[in-house]
Amino acid sequence: MKARRLRKMPSLRSDAAAERFVASADLAQYDLSGFKPMRFEIEPKSAALNMRLPQQLLNAVKSEARSRGIPYTRYVRMLLEKAVAP
Repeated sequence: MKARRLRKMPSLRSDAAAERFVASADLAQYDLSGFKPMRFEIEPKSAALNMRLPQQLLNAVKSEARSRGIPYTRYVRMLLEKAVAP
């Protein structure tokens, strides 16, 4: 029996694009092996943090967040959560 080749997942730039894709695609045809669990930000944010950073560090954080397709504040929050996770 011939092995079935799985398709590469397309790049989805918005929630709306992802919803349209999932609604119409047969996900069994796609390679999902690279997917990682994701936490959704449902908990309301009730505290604020104000930090002063060197401009070069802030630019690097923003650049990395942009490459991941997320806002830089969410990226910083993810880093903090990972640093203190049990």
